[in-house]
Amino acid sequence: MLDDFFMRALLAGIGVALTAGPLGCFVVWRRMAYFGDTMAHSALLGVALSLLFELNLLVSVFAVAVVISLLLLFLQRRQALSADALLGILSHSTLAIGLVLVAFMSWVRIDLMAFLFGDILAVTPGDVALIWAGGLAVLAAVIWLWRPLVASTVSEDVAEAEGLRPERARLVFMLLMALVIAIAMKIVGIMLITALLIIPAATARRFSASPEGMAVLASLIGALAVVAGLFGSLHYDTPSGPSIVVAALVLFILSLLPAGKPRHETAVNKGVRP
Repeated sequence: MLDDFFMRALLAGIGVALTAGPLGCFVVWRRMAYFGDTMAHSALLGVALSLLFELNLLVSVFAVAVVISLLLLFLQRRQALSADALLGILSHSTLAIGLVLVAFMSWVRIDLMAFLFGDILAVTPGDVALIWAGGLAVLAAVIWLWRPLVASTVSEDVAEAEGLRPERARLVFMLLMALVIAIAMKIVGIMLITALLIIPAATARRFSASPEGMAVLASLIGALAVVAGLFGSLHYDTPSGPSIVVAALVLFILSLLPAGKPRHETAVNKGVRP
């Protein structure tokens, strides 16, 4: 029989994977991997601020990610620098500021490795409930905004002409990303969140005939990676968070084998490429 802590880890990891799948698809379609890194790196600043001001960790990380998202939108409208340059500045700056703040707080004992690479085996029943409640809220929002998100991914001009308000959809998408990163931080850690978003979606892309199918398949592949990674971690005594990402990588590599080659170009492969 598996211990309670391992069952909680399975439930928490699967909950995060099911939520990250659809969002990861939009990250892949929109080529926003660097944005995911920026949001993930800002999480450490949120951790530092939560310790400094004794705030709730999840609320602090989410708030910082929201501020970074809004700041990015503001700077993009100013058109002072290219998007990748802005993301690079925000990504490394927030990570560095967070590390400096943690270094100054000598009165606080903090396990940076747990925040950087996750500690899924330490999740509590309350964490599991929060992950599933937050995940269901995120999935409901994605379903609600599915059409404008897909349309604006293909062409923002067409989405605007159809009255789908792509700017609002982009803002809500960034907020959903912030929430998922805040939730997933304890599972795979700050440094590996983007991998859990991108790798299952990239794997699903090769086997999907529609955007909806890719989103569902990405969630299932992510859940399979969680199960395989945790059992691998249990068997080989390896870190749980990185083991999940390695399992996802193995599934992606297997998808590249000739047997996994798609028989035809799908709508996702051909159409959803901004």
